[in-house]
Parts: sequence; C-alpha cells; structure tokens
Amino acid sequence: MIRKLVLGLISATAVVGVSLSGSVPAVADGPGHGGWVPAPQEAFEQPAGARCDFAVRVQPVVDEVRKLVLAEYPDGSPRRELYTGRLVDEVTNLDTGAVTRVDASGTSLVEYAPDGSMTWYVTGPVLLGFRENAGSLPRGIWIVDGVYVVEFDPTYVYKTITLVHGSTHNVCTDVD
Repeated sequence: MIRKLVLGLISATAVVGVSLSGSVPAVADGPGHGGWVPAPQEAFEQPAGARCDFAVRVQPVVDEVRKLVLAEYPDGSPRRELYTGRLVDEVTNLDTGAVTRVDASGTSLVEYAPDGSMTWYVTGPVLLGFRENAGSLPRGIWIVDGVYVVEFDPTYVYKTITLVHGSTHNVCTDVD
C-alpha cells in the first residue's frame, strides 16, 4: 500500500513537470493559485532538551522551495500540495557554536485531512524535529532520506515515519 502511494507521488511529480533533482518549472497550473509559489522555511530555535541536549538554531542558507496546490477543499483551503526545490539548512549548537549544513531538498506530496492531520509522501531528504516520546524516532533533529511516508497527528506534535527505502540520521550528533 505505501509503495503504491509513494509511486503515486513520483507519478504526480512527473505529471506536473517536476524533476526529482529539485528543479522547478517556471509556470504550472494549480487550483486557484496559477502555479508554483515560493514556500520559504522560517529559521527557528529550540531550547536545550527540546530536540537536542543543547540549544539549537536551524536556518535556511539556500531556500528555493516552491509549492503547487494540486487540490483544494470547497472552502479554498489546500487538500493536496506538491513541494520541491533546493533547501540547505544550517544547524547550530547555540552553546558551542558548532555548525553543520544539511541538504533537505526532498520532494513531498502533502495531503491535508479534514480532521487536521497531514501526510507527506516523500522522495529525498527532509529535516524533521522530534520531541521526546512524540513519534517513531527518538528526540532529535533528523534528516530522513529515501522514499517514505510521514504521518502527522492533528496537533502536528506526534509523527510517524514509514520508510519504504531510506535512512535516518540525528543531526544533533553532528554539532554535539
């Protein structure tokens, strides 16, 4: 079932003309939005113990991510969106100043459910934070890479990752 869904992501990507290498066509049509729009990531900080044993900042240094609305609910809110583009994040240990850069340039088909939950069908790397006991990975800031599904509960706090093929790496260990 998951393989079929992820293969659907790859098919949807091909239909709208997105290369899995992250290049985005200049113009494509999406419901009510007229095509691709920027989807910038905001920098954020977490205190010691929230994701890593130390305070951490994550900020994009390259952010060329774009999104395309593929389907909407009757009220105009997004039902399904496609995200792609180059994203490189800098992760900084605020206690020591240690820094690493990570490629988070995956392609994701995102489905929003009426109950507020969200599911990502992903190919490639994405950076995800996990709280203690709040998902299928331990507390940390994780690069998940490969072909996989991420399911978020309606609060977006608890998340479950199901890898079809891929790997996980806790970036906290790179700046500890």
